[in-house]
Amino acid sequence: MLKQAHPTVIPLSTPKPLIGSLGHMGIFLWALGMVLIPSLSRGILLALFTLGTLALIYPNALQRLARLRWLVIFGSLFLINVFFGGSNQAPYWTVLGVSLSSTAILNGLQMTLRAAVILLAADGLSSSVNIIEVAGLLERSGLCGLGFSIGVATNLLPDLRQSGMNAWHSLRMRGGFRAQWWRGFQLLVITVFSNALRHAEQIVLAAEVRAFHPELSRSSLLRIGALDWWLIGGLSILGIFLIFG
Repeated sequence: MLKQAHPTVIPLSTPKPLIGSLGHMGIFLWALGMVLIPSLSRGILLALFTLGTLALIYPNALQRLARLRWLVIFGSLFLINVFFGGSNQAPYWTVLGVSLSSTAILNGLQMTLRAAVILLAADGLSSSVNIIEVAGLLERSGLCGLGFSIGVATNLLPDLRQSGMNAWHSLRMRGGFRAQWWRGFQLLVITVFSNALRHAEQIVLAAEVRAFHPELSRSSLLRIGALDWWLIGGLSILGIFLIFG
């Protein structure tokens, strides 16, 4: 009895994304240029524009950046620049009976927005681009071994986060931050650093066992989206017009 032959299933190719890895890297570099190049006179407006543009592209990254701990860090950065960043310069503004320099306030606002833009752009890039593609790009650029180092550092971040949380809860449940909180903090830092060195040593030993060498590292191709070149060209023209126009 003849068996009925099953038709051969041909897998469909993965659809080309609108924005690929090249486009996300272009967005990251554009955001850095928008906040690092302009002067104080137009830096705040350009930083706000860049922050809004990144928020539309990476809404999830904006939600992570709006958490309480980041808001506290941004507020502390603003206050440090206001009170210690050129408060002797005129003209002065009186806020709640305290004389503050307008230049210091503007500098603090610009530095805070600059930090928010850089963190938002870095978070959006890391969540959208595979670290293997970035490492491959560095390898093709002639930076042998740097891609492997970046991969090791990136893979260590989740382990360091989990190790730090475990050490924090362990010390807190044992009362390590009550009577001698400074000693508990020292033990926490030592634990996190020792675990990081241990994980890094394990990765290096595993690479040596597999006969890894930077000169023989394999470079991977970048994903190029359908709108990458149009996006990079449009952002470049827009950035030149807003910064130098």
